[in-house]
Amino acid sequence: MLKYRLPGAMPGEKIIKIIRKDGFVFFSKFILVLLLTGLPALVGFIMLNIYPNWLNGEISYPLIALAVSGYVLFIWLFLFFSFIDYYLDVWLITNERIIDIRQEGFFSRVVSELKLFQIQDVTSELKGALKFIFKYGDVYVQTAAETQRFMFRQIPHPEGIRDIIIKLAEENKKIHAA
Repeated sequence: MLKYRLPGAMPGEKIIKIIRKDGFVFFSKFILVLLLTGLPALVGFIMLNIYPNWLNGEISYPLIALAVSGYVLFIWLFLFFSFIDYYLDVWLITNERIIDIRQEGFFSRVVSELKLFQIQDVTSELKGALKFIFKYGDVYVQTAAETQRFMFRQIPHPEGIRDIIIKLAEENKKIHAA
């Protein structure tokens, strides 16, 4: 297994599974960025056919260059934030607990954990044609604790993750009951 820093590791605790969002989620945002990047060229081509002299003005050319530069900067920031959100959102399943590490914005991180013996129900969900075809979806873990629902969003093979969590929770309950 890859070396990963386990926050607040307990004695004998081992990482069973490291889960990130499905790669298709990031890929779909990347395709959106590619489409949006071509938009200024399309608008520029249409505008040149309608107004052939609009790039010759002393004021219009710098304003257009500024607007296109701002637009491209926005697109790059969207792509960068999408990658940060994809890469830094991670769920760790260990033999003792589930750890949810979520990056919320550039400078905010939320880390939550759930002990396996607290789990009451685990549900996996695939909604929509793309999610069904590419086998990614959500997993919900129900507990009696203050945070009632622990959510794994847009993860690959949610049925398999559900089965792993159920198996680990049953084993953990047997250990804690003894």
